[in-house]
Amino acid sequence: MAARILPVVKLATKVTIAGGAVYIACDSGLLGSSERGSEALNKAKAAVPPAVEEWMKYFGLETRLPTIPKVEFSPVQAWNSGVRRSISSLSEAPTKATQYTNQGLQYLKDLTK
Repeated sequence: MAARILPVVKLATKVTIAGGAVYIACDSGLLGSSERGSEALNKAKAAVPPAVEEWMKYFGLETRLPTIPKVEFSPVQAWNSGVRRSISSLSEAPTKATQYTNQGLQYLKDLTK
């Protein structure tokens, strides 16, 4: 009997954790617009270090954590540059295909001379 219940309990636990994670992500605005996502990230950056210090004091750990490095990376700009490059490549594709075809034909003509 216990052998049949254990997989169900494990599955229920996993579904509950996944559902809770999705609920918290939606509730905090991570799945909304980019502005709401940035606000949620700033809130998390402000809340995590004090919480870690509190837990370290609770468990009696007196080590210092390294500071969080400042990363100057904008996912929005990276996404936009990738989209621009892809669209640019797609718009140039017919012209490039024509050029490469002409080069290939010229090469074959030169070989047959």
